[in-house]
Amino acid sequence: MIDNNEGYELKASIIEEAERMGANLIGFASVQRWEEFKDTNSEFFPQNIWPGTKTVIVLGLQIFLPMLETTPSVVYSELYNTTNRLLDDMAYKLANYLNKKGHKASFFPRDCYGDISVLVKKPEAAFSHVLAGKYAGLGTIGCNHTLLTKEFGPRVRLVSVLTDAIIPEDKMCEEELCIKCSICQKCCPTEAFTSKEGSIFKMDKEKCAKYHAELKGAYKYPCGVCIKVCPVGEDRKVYGMDANKYLKEKEVLKENKDTSEYSGWIHCRSYGSN
Repeated sequence: MIDNNEGYELKASIIEEAERMGANLIGFASVQRWEEFKDTNSEFFPQNIWPGTKTVIVLGLQIFLPMLETTPSVVYSELYNTTNRLLDDMAYKLANYLNKKGHKASFFPRDCYGDISVLVKKPEAAFSHVLAGKYAGLGTIGCNHTLLTKEFGPRVRLVSVLTDAIIPEDKMCEEELCIKCSICQKCCPTEAFTSKEGSIFKMDKEKCAKYHAELKGAYKYPCGVCIKVCPVGEDRKVYGMDANKYLKEKEVLKENKDTSEYSGWIHCRSYGSN
Protein backbone atom coordinates (compact mmCIF):
# COMPACT_ATOMS: atom_id res chain seq x y z
CA MET A 1 0.00 0.00 0.00
CA ILE A 2 1.25 3.48 -0.84
CA ASP A 3 -0.15 6.79 0.36
CA ASN A 4 -1.61 9.44 -1.92
CA ASN A 5 1.56 11.54 -2.25
CA GLU A 6 3.66 8.48 -2.99
CA GLY A 7 1.05 7.43 -5.57
CA TYR A 8 1.37 10.73 -7.44
CA GLU A 9 5.16 10.58 -7.25
CA LEU A 10 5.14 7.03 -8.62
CA LYS A 11 2.73 8.08 -11.38
CA ALA A 12 5.00 10.96 -12.40
CA SER A 13 8.03 8.66 -12.50
CA ILE A 14 6.14 6.09 -14.62
CA ILE A 15 5.06 8.78 -17.10
CA GLU A 16 8.63 10.02 -17.35
CA GLU A 17 9.88 6.46 -17.90
CA ALA A 18 7.24 5.71 -20.56
CA GLU A 19 7.92 8.94 -22.43
CA ARG A 20 11.65 8.25 -22.30
CA MET A 21 10.96 4.90 -23.99
CA GLY A 22 8.97 6.64 -26.73
CA ALA A 23 5.33 6.07 -25.76
CA ASN A 24 2.97 8.51 -27.48
CA LEU A 25 0.13 7.93 -25.01
CA ILE A 26 -0.06 6.75 -21.41
CA GLY A 27 -3.08 6.41 -19.13
CA PHE A 28 -3.96 4.93 -15.75
CA ALA A 29 -7.14 3.12 -14.70
CA SER A 30 -8.23 1.63 -11.41
CA VAL A 31 -9.57 -1.90 -11.78
CA GLN A 32 -12.77 -0.64 -10.16
CA ARG A 33 -13.77 0.80 -13.52
CA TRP A 34 -14.21 -2.71 -14.94
CA GLU A 35 -16.61 -3.39 -12.05
CA GLU A 36 -18.37 -0.07 -12.51
CA PHE A 37 -19.05 -0.19 -16.25
CA LYS A 38 -19.26 -3.95 -16.84
CA ASP A 39 -18.60 -3.58 -20.59
CA THR A 40 -17.32 -7.16 -20.64
CA ASN A 41 -17.79 -10.37 -18.66
CA SER A 42 -16.05 -10.57 -15.29
CA GLU A 43 -13.64 -13.26 -16.49
CA PHE A 44 -11.98 -10.53 -18.61
CA PHE A 45 -11.51 -8.16 -15.65
CA PRO A 46 -7.78 -7.65 -14.96
CA GLN A 47 -8.28 -8.21 -11.22
CA ASN A 48 -9.82 -11.61 -11.95
CA ILE A 49 -7.11 -12.60 -14.42
CA TRP A 50 -4.30 -11.64 -12.06
CA PRO A 51 -5.68 -11.28 -8.49
CA GLY A 52 -4.08 -8.41 -6.62
CA THR A 53 -4.10 -6.08 -9.61
CA LYS A 54 -5.10 -2.57 -8.54
CA THR A 55 -4.09 -0.41 -11.49
CA VAL A 56 -3.83 -0.91 -15.25
CA ILE A 57 -1.35 1.29 -17.11
CA VAL A 58 -2.02 1.62 -20.85
CA LEU A 59 0.65 2.64 -23.34
CA GLY A 60 -0.01 3.71 -26.92
CA LEU A 61 2.07 4.12 -30.07
CA GLN A 62 0.87 5.87 -33.19
CA ILE A 63 0.41 4.24 -36.58
CA PHE A 64 1.85 6.45 -39.35
CA LEU A 65 -0.96 7.29 -41.77
CA PRO A 66 1.10 7.33 -45.02
CA MET A 67 2.20 3.72 -44.38
CA LEU A 68 -1.28 2.64 -43.31
CA GLU A 69 -2.82 4.11 -46.46
CA THR A 70 -0.94 1.56 -48.59
CA THR A 71 -2.83 -1.33 -46.96
CA PRO A 72 -2.97 -4.18 -47.78
CA SER A 73 0.80 -4.16 -48.25
CA VAL A 74 4.01 -5.40 -46.68
CA VAL A 75 4.77 -1.74 -45.86
CA TYR A 76 1.85 -1.54 -43.44
CA SER A 77 2.51 -5.09 -42.25
CA GLU A 78 6.04 -4.13 -41.21
CA LEU A 79 4.76 -1.00 -39.46
CA TYR A 80 2.22 -3.09 -37.55
CA ASN A 81 4.87 -5.61 -36.50
CA THR A 82 7.30 -2.88 -35.49
CA THR A 83 4.81 -1.13 -33.21
CA ASN A 84 3.91 -4.48 -31.66
CA ARG A 85 7.54 -5.24 -30.85
CA LEU A 86 8.12 -1.79 -29.43
CA LEU A 87 4.98 -1.95 -27.28
CA ASP A 88 5.84 -5.32 -25.75
CA ASP A 89 9.38 -4.11 -25.13
CA MET A 90 8.15 -0.96 -23.39
CA ALA A 91 5.60 -2.89 -21.33
CA TYR A 92 8.22 -5.40 -20.21
CA LYS A 93 10.61 -2.65 -19.19
CA LEU A 94 7.90 -0.72 -17.36
CA ALA A 95 6.78 -3.84 -15.43
CA ASN A 96 10.42 -4.45 -14.56
CA TYR A 97 10.72 -0.82 -13.44
CA LEU A 98 7.80 -1.32 -11.06
CA ASN A 99 9.27 -4.59 -9.76
CA LYS A 100 12.47 -2.77 -8.87
CA LYS A 101 10.39 -0.30 -6.88
CA GLY A 102 8.86 -3.15 -4.88
CA HIS A 103 5.55 -3.56 -6.72
CA LYS A 104 4.10 -6.64 -8.38
CA ALA A 105 3.70 -6.03 -12.10
CA SER A 106 3.29 -7.89 -15.37
CA PHE A 107 1.93 -7.03 -18.80
CA PHE A 108 -0.60 -8.25 -21.32
CA PRO A 109 0.98 -8.49 -24.80
CA ARG A 110 -0.53 -6.12 -27.35
CA ASP A 111 -2.49 -8.83 -29.25
CA CYS A 112 -2.30 -11.93 -27.06
CA TYR A 113 -3.44 -14.51 -29.60
CA GLY A 114 -1.18 -17.02 -31.27
CA ASP A 115 -2.30 -16.61 -34.86
CA ILE A 116 -5.13 -14.97 -36.80
CA SER A 117 -6.41 -18.44 -37.70
CA VAL A 118 -7.27 -18.91 -34.03
CA LEU A 119 -9.54 -15.85 -34.15
CA VAL A 120 -11.45 -17.32 -37.08
CA LYS A 121 -12.63 -20.09 -34.76
CA LYS A 122 -12.89 -17.96 -31.61
CA PRO A 123 -12.78 -14.21 -32.39
CA GLU A 124 -11.89 -13.01 -28.92
CA ALA A 125 -8.64 -12.37 -27.06
CA ALA A 126 -8.02 -12.84 -23.33
CA PHE A 127 -7.90 -9.12 -22.56
CA SER A 128 -9.21 -5.96 -24.23
CA HIS A 129 -6.69 -3.13 -24.54
CA VAL A 130 -9.47 -1.08 -26.15
CA LEU A 131 -11.52 -1.15 -22.96
CA ALA A 132 -8.40 -0.58 -20.88
CA GLY A 133 -7.59 2.48 -23.00
CA LYS A 134 -11.12 3.79 -22.56
CA TYR A 135 -10.99 3.34 -18.77
CA ALA A 136 -7.52 4.92 -18.67
CA GLY A 137 -8.83 8.11 -20.29
CA LEU A 138 -7.11 7.73 -23.65
CA GLY A 139 -10.29 7.97 -25.71
CA THR A 140 -13.71 6.56 -26.53
CA ILE A 141 -14.86 3.57 -28.55
CA GLY A 142 -15.92 4.29 -32.11
CA CYS A 143 -18.49 2.70 -34.39
CA ASN A 144 -15.75 0.44 -35.76
CA HIS A 145 -15.06 -1.09 -32.30
CA THR A 146 -11.64 0.59 -31.99
CA LEU A 147 -10.38 3.08 -29.44
CA LEU A 148 -10.52 6.61 -30.86
CA THR A 149 -7.98 9.04 -29.42
CA LYS A 150 -7.86 12.81 -29.79
CA GLU A 151 -4.27 12.62 -30.98
CA PHE A 152 -4.40 9.81 -33.56
CA GLY A 153 -8.03 8.74 -33.91
CA PRO A 154 -7.95 4.92 -34.10
CA ARG A 155 -4.41 4.92 -35.57
CA VAL A 156 -2.79 3.76 -32.36
CA ARG A 157 -1.60 0.40 -30.98
CA LEU A 158 -1.96 -0.42 -27.29
CA VAL A 159 -0.43 -2.55 -24.55
CA SER A 160 -1.31 -2.80 -20.85
CA VAL A 161 0.74 -3.17 -17.66
CA LEU A 162 -1.01 -4.65 -14.63
CA THR A 163 0.27 -3.81 -11.15
CA ASP A 164 -0.66 -4.00 -7.49
CA ALA A 165 0.49 -0.42 -7.01
CA ILE A 166 -2.35 1.97 -6.20
CA ILE A 167 -1.79 4.83 -8.64
CA PRO A 168 -4.14 7.82 -9.11
CA GLU A 169 -6.27 7.09 -12.16
CA ASP A 170 -6.86 9.45 -15.05
CA LYS A 171 -10.18 11.08 -15.82
CA MET A 172 -12.10 9.25 -18.52
CA CYS A 173 -12.73 11.06 -21.79
CA GLU A 174 -16.18 12.66 -21.58
CA GLU A 175 -16.31 13.90 -25.19
CA GLU A 176 -17.66 11.32 -27.66
CA LEU A 177 -14.95 11.29 -30.32
CA CYS A 178 -16.76 9.19 -32.96
CA ILE A 179 -18.67 11.54 -35.31
CA LYS A 180 -20.86 8.71 -36.72
CA CYS A 181 -19.82 9.44 -40.32
CA SER A 182 -20.04 5.73 -41.25
CA ILE A 183 -17.04 5.93 -43.59
CA CYS A 184 -15.54 2.90 -41.84
CA GLN A 185 -18.66 0.91 -42.70
CA LYS A 186 -18.72 2.14 -46.31
CA CYS A 187 -15.05 1.36 -46.96
CA CYS A 188 -14.78 -2.01 -45.18
CA PRO A 189 -13.57 -4.51 -47.83
CA THR A 190 -15.54 -7.36 -46.25
CA GLU A 191 -18.69 -5.37 -45.38
CA ALA A 192 -18.29 -6.71 -41.84
CA PHE A 193 -20.09 -3.73 -40.29
CA THR A 194 -23.86 -3.80 -40.61
CA SER A 195 -26.61 -2.21 -38.52
CA LYS A 196 -26.02 -0.10 -35.45
CA GLU A 197 -25.91 -1.94 -32.13
CA GLY A 198 -26.15 0.84 -29.58
CA SER A 199 -23.30 3.29 -30.26
CA ILE A 200 -21.29 0.88 -32.46
CA PHE A 201 -21.87 -1.12 -35.62
CA LYS A 202 -22.85 -4.75 -35.39
CA MET A 203 -19.75 -6.57 -36.62
CA ASP A 204 -19.26 -9.96 -38.26
CA LYS A 205 -16.01 -10.81 -36.46
CA GLU A 206 -15.64 -14.15 -38.22
CA LYS A 207 -15.82 -12.52 -41.66
CA CYS A 208 -13.24 -9.94 -40.59
CA ALA A 209 -10.91 -12.62 -39.17
CA LYS A 210 -11.15 -14.79 -42.30
CA TYR A 211 -10.14 -11.85 -44.47
CA HIS A 212 -7.18 -11.17 -42.20
CA ALA A 213 -6.16 -14.82 -42.46
CA GLU A 214 -6.11 -14.46 -46.26
CA LEU A 215 -3.98 -11.33 -46.00
CA LYS A 216 -1.53 -13.02 -43.66
CA GLY A 217 -1.09 -15.84 -46.16
CA ALA A 218 -0.23 -13.21 -48.76
CA TYR A 219 2.26 -11.45 -46.41
CA LYS A 220 0.24 -8.26 -46.23
CA TYR A 221 -1.55 -8.57 -42.89
CA PRO A 222 -3.46 -6.82 -41.30
CA CYS A 223 -6.25 -4.94 -43.12
CA GLY A 224 -6.65 -1.68 -41.16
CA VAL A 225 -9.00 0.02 -43.63
CA CYS A 226 -11.44 1.07 -40.89
CA ILE A 227 -8.67 2.91 -39.05
CA LYS A 228 -7.16 4.26 -42.26
CA VAL A 229 -10.32 6.10 -43.33
CA CYS A 230 -11.43 7.48 -39.96
CA PRO A 231 -11.40 11.30 -39.97
CA VAL A 232 -10.89 11.60 -36.21
CA GLY A 233 -7.48 12.56 -34.81
CA GLU A 234 -5.08 15.49 -34.70
CA ASP A 235 -2.74 13.57 -37.02
CA ARG A 236 -5.19 14.61 -39.75
CA LYS A 237 -3.94 18.18 -39.29
CA VAL A 238 -0.55 16.93 -40.44
CA TYR A 239 -1.62 14.51 -43.19
CA GLY A 240 -5.04 15.81 -44.23
CA MET A 241 -8.26 13.92 -44.90
CA ASP A 242 -9.62 13.03 -48.34
CA ALA A 243 -12.82 11.05 -47.73
CA ASN A 244 -13.67 10.97 -51.42
CA LYS A 245 -10.35 9.32 -52.26
CA TYR A 246 -11.05 6.61 -49.71
CA LEU A 247 -14.65 6.10 -50.74
CA LYS A 248 -13.99 5.77 -54.47
CA GLU A 249 -10.73 3.78 -54.20
CA LYS A 250 -12.21 0.34 -54.85
CA GLU A 251 -14.35 1.51 -57.78
CA VAL A 252 -11.60 3.53 -59.47
CA LEU A 253 -8.97 0.79 -59.18
CA LYS A 254 -11.39 -1.77 -60.52
CA GLU A 255 -11.61 0.23 -63.73
CA ASN A 256 -8.00 1.39 -63.94
CA LYS A 257 -5.24 -0.06 -61.75
CA ASP A 258 -2.71 2.38 -63.23
CA THR A 259 -4.44 5.59 -62.18
CA SER A 260 -1.92 8.18 -60.98
CA GLU A 261 -4.09 9.19 -58.00
CA TYR A 262 -3.32 5.91 -56.24
CA SER A 263 0.07 5.17 -57.80
CA GLY A 264 2.03 5.28 -54.54
CA TRP A 265 -0.34 2.91 -52.79
CA ILE A 266 -0.38 0.53 -55.75
CA HIS A 267 3.41 0.58 -55.93
CA CYS A 268 3.72 -0.49 -52.28
CA ARG A 269 1.13 -3.23 -52.78
CA SER A 270 2.96 -4.58 -55.81
CA TYR A 271 6.24 -5.51 -54.11
CA GLY A 272 7.25 -7.71 -51.19
CA SER A 273 3.93 -9.52 -50.84
CA ASN A 274 1.67 -11.75 -52.89
